[in-house]
Amino acid sequence: MIDFYEIIEKARKTGKVEKGTNEVIKAVERGTAKVVFYAADVSPKEITSVIPSLCKEKGIPSIEVDSKQKLGLAAGIKVSTASVAIINAGSADKDIVNLKK
Repeated sequence: MIDFYEIIEKARKTGKVEKGTNEVIKAVERGTAKVVFYAADVSPKEITSVIPSLCKEKGIPSIEVDSKQKLGLAAGIKVSTASVAIINAGSADKDIVNLKK
């Protein structure tokens, strides 16, 4: 089982991540996001509903994870976040290549 939170944490420590839906959408639109993670427990769902289709349109993998709280912690913030984009994978590069398979 792949630990998505671990990949985000590794990318945050050695590369660059964007946190929050607005920043994530900007990164996807610019084409700078390598992979996007969004939380399943976001309410209302509309907050993240545009992410999967936008990512598909841009050819960027998007993965739903179970917890916005864990997503926030993995991204290095004390509050929960609806979504995170990895911009520079750093040492998580190989992990991201494996996600795309």
